[in-house]
Amino acid sequence: MRAQRSNPRVGRHPSRHTLYGRAGPHALRPRGETEMMHFEDFSVGDKIVTRGRTITEADIVMFSAFSGDWHPLHTDIEYARQGPFGERIAHGFLVLSVASGLLPLSEIAIIAFYGMDKVRFVGPVKLMDTIHVEFETVDKQDRDERGGVITFQQTVKNQRGEDVVIGTMRSFVAKQGTPATA
Repeated sequence: MRAQRSNPRVGRHPSRHTLYGRAGPHALRPRGETEMMHFEDFSVGDKIVTRGRTITEADIVMFSAFSGDWHPLHTDIEYARQGPFGERIAHGFLVLSVASGLLPLSEIAIIAFYGMDKVRFVGPVKLMDTIHVEFETVDKQDRDERGGVITFQQTVKNQRGEDVVIGTMRSFVAKQGTPATA
């Protein structure tokens, strides 16, 4: 188990059997039984652990084509073999993009993405690594009648539990009774 749970109800992603959802005072629910989480539902110390996703050759090729970043560390097997990691690695921004997609956005009343700070790439993500993201609520700031800003410490981990990306993410989250536009 990746995180200690204060409630024994643990949600499972239907196809990967990875933990998915919240840790802390708010119970995890199986997929399909979730309620929209609003600003008031978050407390400092709450954690969200996402499902996992494997980074593939197709991800590297498509991201290279989309971004225009064809650096040989990502795309040339022979070049990368001689490099510091001994093999090709995923683009840092590819890893951040996948991490963003792993956040259960349909379960959080996000009005707007507010930004990222102190992002560091602390370990390589290699082809066929499976990553997941752990978000911890570290701050809440009430802004207005619509909602407030929630600050998350974001840690992307590989299948061995090693940190590969760390940073701080902020989202403007709706209060109950306020429509979210995400």
